[in-house]
Amino acid sequence: MPLRNTSTRWGSVAQALHWIIAALIIVQFVLGLVADELPLGLQKLAMLARHKSVGITILGLAVIRLAWRLANPVPELPSTMRPYERFLAHVTHGAMYLLLFALPLTGWMMSSARNFPVSWFNLVQLPDLVGPDEALYETLNQTHEILAWTLAAVVVLHVAAALKHHFVVKDDVLRRMLPFTQTR
Repeated sequence: MPLRNTSTRWGSVAQALHWIIAALIIVQFVLGLVADELPLGLQKLAMLARHKSVGITILGLAVIRLAWRLANPVPELPSTMRPYERFLAHVTHGAMYLLLFALPLTGWMMSSARNFPVSWFNLVQLPDLVGPDEALYETLNQTHEILAWTLAAVVVLHVAAALKHHFVVKDDVLRRMLPFTQTR
């Protein structure tokens, strides 16, 4: 399989970035939900530290993914798609990219506003993005949660569309993002 995208298929780099980020988003939801249920203590702080590290990883991968997408052709949408479906596909992808940047950045700013350090797996200490500010922390905390649930909704829409294309429309939209598959 070629590294670069073609007009009919995502290349192996785009596929790898897609599936790694998808897996990390699932990890983020699990870490975030588990951390919310824990009482304040070392276990909760360790879980939140992992959540922050995975978030920074997603941010870095999103930068790489966006750069790769800008440097490669994007496979064409099927000609059978209606104009509103094309519009929704573009809006959904745009929203996902926006959220892949907004969620880690709001989380990082939220930690900074609470004066909690952000590091990447205890290897690199990241600078604070904002100064300590309790009111800003509360706003960012609510924003981060709203963005997380918005991402969940957009991902569900994205997955539903991919499954519709595969099982109902029976075109190659899903297959062209799956590794080790052939497109027609």
